[in-house]
Amino acid sequence: MGAPYYQFCPVAKAMELLDERWTMLLLRELLLGTEHFNELRRGLPRMSPTLLSHRLDQLQRAGLLERLVQGADVRYILTPAGAELRPVVEQLSAWGVRWIGELGDADLDPKLLLWDMHRNIDHTAVPPVRTVISLHFTDATPAQRRWWLVIHDGDADVCDADPGYDVSVGVQCSLRALTRFWRGDIEWTTLLVAEDATTTGPSHLRRALPSWFTRPGYSAVPRVPAAGDLTPTALAR
Repeated sequence: MGAPYYQFCPVAKAMELLDERWTMLLLRELLLGTEHFNELRRGLPRMSPTLLSHRLDQLQRAGLLERLVQGADVRYILTPAGAELRPVVEQLSAWGVRWIGELGDADLDPKLLLWDMHRNIDHTAVPPVRTVISLHFTDATPAQRRWWLVIHDGDADVCDADPGYDVSVGVQCSLRALTRFWRGDIEWTTLLVAEDATTTGPSHLRRALPSWFTRPGYSAVPRVPAAGDLTPTALAR
């Protein structure tokens, strides 16, 4: 448990565990179905492995997850107590996208964006052959500008080096624009028309591309007229 508040209030008791840095984001990853340590690291790329191990131990001691070991395979599975936090995390994400809408440059991370996209692929909508999407982010640093998603046989990989396969569809846009699309701030047509994005490849694949992904649930949350404005005037609109 974290530092005590010394209050009998159940909110205080819950936050003694939950308000430590990274804990709620770790729970987000576990609720999304991530079970292995290295995959948790990919969903939390700025969290150190040492701190990740410590937080997992804390959640296990608190009864929110189980550590299951089968040979060399180690999985982290939420208990009923941990799974019961799903609506809390979902409501936090909905509140965050509705009221804390602005993205700073430091919030844009191509690795994290594509990791989230790769686990939200509708494999029934993707062509039944190896499908490769190349992405060129015009506003990223040179080292983070080129990425590939390789989708094949119900699985997907995120690559930061050319995997050597023929590209099915190419996308060139800003990282900010694709992030805004993924969050639900704009639609695909807006991305193409208003954000100077371009796509290459056969027309039927370019048209189908957005249907290959299922955006997170918070992408459908209605936005307030002025996202991030918590003033009484905005709240009264």
